[in-house]
Amino acid sequence: MRIEEELKLDYTDVLFRPKRSTLSSRKDVDLNRTYKFKYSNNEWSGIPIMAANMDGVGELGVAEKMSEFNMITCLTKQHDIKKLKQYKKIKSIYKNIALSIGIKKEDFDNLDKLLKEFNFIKFICIDVANGYSERFSKFIKSVRDKYPTKTIIAGNVVTADMTQELVLNGADIVKVGIGPGSVCTTRIQTGVGYPQLSAVMECADAAHGLGAHIIADGGCTCPGDVAKGFGGGADFVMLGGMLAGHDEGRGKVVKSNGSKFIEFYGSSSLEANKKHYGGLSDYRSSEGRIVRVKYRGKIKDTISNILGGIRSSCTYVGAPSLKQLSKCTTFVRVSNQFNDTFLK
Repeated sequence: MRIEEELKLDYTDVLFRPKRSTLSSRKDVDLNRTYKFKYSNNEWSGIPIMAANMDGVGELGVAEKMSEFNMITCLTKQHDIKKLKQYKKIKSIYKNIALSIGIKKEDFDNLDKLLKEFNFIKFICIDVANGYSERFSKFIKSVRDKYPTKTIIAGNVVTADMTQELVLNGADIVKVGIGPGSVCTTRIQTGVGYPQLSAVMECADAAHGLGAHIIADGGCTCPGDVAKGFGGGADFVMLGGMLAGHDEGRGKVVKSNGSKFIEFYGSSSLEANKKHYGGLSDYRSSEGRIVRVKYRGKIKDTISNILGGIRSSCTYVGAPSLKQLSKCTTFVRVSNQFNDTFLK
């Protein structure tokens, strides 16, 4: 047993330190990025925010709206050939969607079927809760060998050593985050995790040293947190709860006391396991919760609010573009980032 004494930080532990700026308006900030990926050699341009592959978020309706902003959606693992064939606009959004799979043999077989039918899709998201197994690394390598021209997203991990391991086995983009999500209970169920901002900073450093990229996955509660993820070195920021509760996610609407809510739950929750796998296996426990998110209407307004916040962050620190944000970032440690007097 050993204890690491070095301080580790979450988004709530810091604020950006403002700096003198020559920017005259938020509208002058360029949020677009262009990335070329290590193994696939594919290029992608857009605003590097991703919708998580969670029920109610990683849906084709969300993908359609996200694509209008040139953002990526990782579809849920339940998007099979039938579901994609029924969606008539697939060829108009294919550049901004990722197919999501697990690491079972049937996942590999299903991916093969999907890519034979939709070979124009460029992104594959290999998604497991625990990215630290040797089996996971080997699976990534097998997908890389089979699909050398596809851009592979793989995760989740939170440390530099495992980020390097996944990259060396064929991942173009590593997904970073264990336990920070709004409907994730991994930290209380298992005692495992890592403060998200520190995880992002350390994993970004490791990935960039190998010519790869990372996604900051989870932990964002407001637009300022999204900006902090980018400020900490993330190439992409993935959102779940912040994009839940909208019409496009087609979630279950519940009425209570005259208000409308939409059910949202973690991918490892009892609800998700019941819906997709017939329930939890007897050797597992739920590592997610179900919540009711207040109905939020169209997702376009939420996206615009997030982008407005990031632009404002950039103007405060003197970054003319999102690409420059991490170079202009100085974080200040705080004990409180928000006065919530009238929210209590």
